[in-house]
Amino acid sequence: MRTYAGHSTAAASNELYRTNLAKGQTGLSVAFDLPTQTGYDPDSPLAKGEVGKVGVPVPHLGEMRKLFDQIPLTEMNTSMTINATAMWLLAMYQVVAEEQNGVSAASTDEERAQVAAQLAGTTQNDIIKEYLSRGTYVFGPDHSLRLIGDMIAYTVHQIPKWNPINICSYHLQEAGATPVQEIAYAMCTAIAVLDQVKASGQVSEADFGKVVGRMSFFVNAGVRFVEEMCKMRAFVELWDEITRERYGVTDEKMRRFRYGVQVNSLGLTEAQPENNVQRIVLEMLAVTLSKNARARAVQLPAWNEALGLPRPWDQQWSLRLQQVLAFESDLLEYDDLFDGSPVVEAKVRELVEGARAEIDRVQAMGGAIAAVESGYMKSALVSSHAVRRSRIESGEEIVVGVNRFDTTEPSPLTADLDAAIMVADPQAEAAALASVEAWKAQRDATEVAEALAALAAAAKTDENLMLYTLAAARAGATTGEWAQTLREVFGEFRAPTGVSGAVGAVSQAGEAGSELAAVRERVKATGEQLGGRLRVLIGKPGLDGHSNGAEQIAVRARDAGFEVIYQGIRLTPEQIVSAAVAEDVHLVGLSILSGSHMELVPDVLEGLRAAGLDDVPVIVGGIIPDSDARRLKELGVAAVYTPKDFGLTEIMGGFVDVIRHASGLD
Repeated sequence: MRTYAGHSTAAASNELYRTNLAKGQTGLSVAFDLPTQTGYDPDSPLAKGEVGKVGVPVPHLGEMRKLFDQIPLTEMNTSMTINATAMWLLAMYQVVAEEQNGVSAASTDEERAQVAAQLAGTTQNDIIKEYLSRGTYVFGPDHSLRLIGDMIAYTVHQIPKWNPINICSYHLQEAGATPVQEIAYAMCTAIAVLDQVKASGQVSEADFGKVVGRMSFFVNAGVRFVEEMCKMRAFVELWDEITRERYGVTDEKMRRFRYGVQVNSLGLTEAQPENNVQRIVLEMLAVTLSKNARARAVQLPAWNEALGLPRPWDQQWSLRLQQVLAFESDLLEYDDLFDGSPVVEAKVRELVEGARAEIDRVQAMGGAIAAVESGYMKSALVSSHAVRRSRIESGEEIVVGVNRFDTTEPSPLTADLDAAIMVADPQAEAAALASVEAWKAQRDATEVAEALAALAAAAKTDENLMLYTLAAARAGATTGEWAQTLREVFGEFRAPTGVSGAVGAVSQAGEAGSELAAVRERVKATGEQLGGRLRVLIGKPGLDGHSNGAEQIAVRARDAGFEVIYQGIRLTPEQIVSAAVAEDVHLVGLSILSGSHMELVPDVLEGLRAAGLDDVPVIVGGIIPDSDARRLKELGVAAVYTPKDFGLTEIMGGFVDVIRHASGLD
C-alpha cells in the first residue's frame, strides 16, 4: 500500500519527498496537484490570484526540471493529478527524465526509448469527470477523448510501466454522487475510453489486455463505513465483468481492479474541525479492511482543509494516520474479513444491480460522451447533491458538530485561526510570471513556432499527437502555447452546468419546507416593491473549477423564487461585471474556493463601480479565513459565507436582507 501526504503544495511537498529520498525511503510516491490542468500560463488573466495556491505551477520545461531536481525519475513512481493537459505534462516529464540520463538532441530514438521504458507512474487523465465535477477541461469531449486515446496507445508501446489514465470517481462523490452513481459513471467513463482506444486501431488485439491492465481508478470513501466498503467490492465485481465480457480480456491479472483512494473532503467540517480526524480514519478503514477490495494507495486530506490550505505539519499528521494503520495494526496479516457475510453480500448485490441499471441507461443514450453533452449526468449529480444538502438541513442526516451536538469547548487547534492554515507566498505569482518571461527570452522562437505548427497540422489528421507534443516540449513551448495551439484546431467548449435540469430537494411539507416558503414570500414581496422579480448573478471567477457550492446556491435560489443567472466556471471579473450590467441584477454572489478571494473580489468590486453599479451588493462564499472575511467587508462586500454556513435556505434569507438594505428598504 503506497502512501501519500495529503493535498500537496509545492515547497512543502517537494522538500518532504527529498528528505524521504535522502533517508532511503524511495518507496514513497510523489503526488502533485498541478494548477496548469486547464492549460493556462501564469500570465493568463484567468490565473490571477491562483498561482501557487492549488499546487505546483509548471508552465514550461524549465519549471519541470526545477520541480524534479535531485529526484531520479527512473527510480520513482510519480502520480500527477493532471487531466486536460496530461499529454503535455507527461511529455515534459519524459524529457526531464531523458536529460537526467544524458539523452540529448543528438541521441538516438533507441536511447530515448530506453529511458521511457524505465518510467513508472500515473497521470489522472480523466476528462469526463472534469465536465461533471472538477471543471479543469480545455477541449470538447470528442477531442479530449482523442488525446487520451493517443496517450494510452503511446504509453502501452513506449512507457509500459505507466498508468496513462486514473479514472477518478472521487470528484463525482464530491459533486453529490450516490454510491450507485459513482460506480456507474466511473464504469461508463472506462467504457468510453476503452472503446476510443479500440476504435483508433493503434493497439492490436494481442496488446489490448495491456491497455486494461494499465488502467487504474481513484475512488472516494465517505463516512458511511459499511456502504463504502461494499461499494469497493461492487467496483471489483463489475470491472471484472465488463473487461471479461465486453472486451474479452482473459488474463485475470489484467482484469484486476487497481485503485487508489482519497477519503472524502465533502464531509469535512469547519465547525469543530477536530472531528474531521475520526472521520478520516473511518473512511480510510472502509477501503482497507476488505482485503479482496483493498486500495493500492491511500491519500488522506488534512483535518483543517475546510478552514484553508493545510500546513506541512497537517500533511504529516495525515501521513502518520496511514502509517499507524499499516505498521502498528494487524490489518495486513489476515485474509478478507467479510467473505460469506450475508449483510455484505446483500448490500453488494444492491449496489451492483443499481449500477448496472444506470450504466445501461447511459449506454442507451450513446455512452458517457453523449450523457455529458446532453447534461444528463451533470444534472443527476446536482440533484443528488441537493438531496443530501436538504437531508442535512432538516436534520435527517446528522453531521456531528454541525446540526447535532454543536456545543463545544474552545479548541486549542483553532485558537489562532490565522495560524491554523498555510498562507501562500504572495510572491509566488510574480516569480511564476518572471519565470515564463525569462524562459521565452532564452529559447529559439523559430524552433518553437515550427514545433507548434507541426502539432497543429497533426491535430487536423488522425495521427498520434504524443510525438508532436514531445517535440514541442523539447523546443521550449509553454503549457499555454501547447493548449492554445490545440484550441485553435479543436475549438472552445463549455460544459452544461446541470443547474437548469436539477431537481430542487427541499420538500414543501415540514419545517424545512415552511422555512423556504417564508423566504419565497419575502423574495416575492421585495421584488414587487422594487418593480420586478429579484435577479441574482452567481459568478465563478478565475480557474477554480470547484463549482459544487455555486451550483447548490443557484438551485436553492431558484427554488426560493429568485431569477438566477449562472454561467458556469472560469470567468474573468470583467465577464462577471458585464453579465451583471446586461442582466440588471439585484445581487452578485461570488464563489471562490481556490484561496484567490483577496485578488479577485476587489477586481469585481472595482469593475462594478466603474460600470455605475456600485449600489449592487456583492456577497462572497468560499473557504475564507476570518481575517480575510473582515478585510473583504471593509472593501465593501456585504456578506461572507464559509462552510460553517450550511443552511442554504437561511442563506437565501440573507440574500433578501442584503438586497433590501442596499435598496433602502426596511
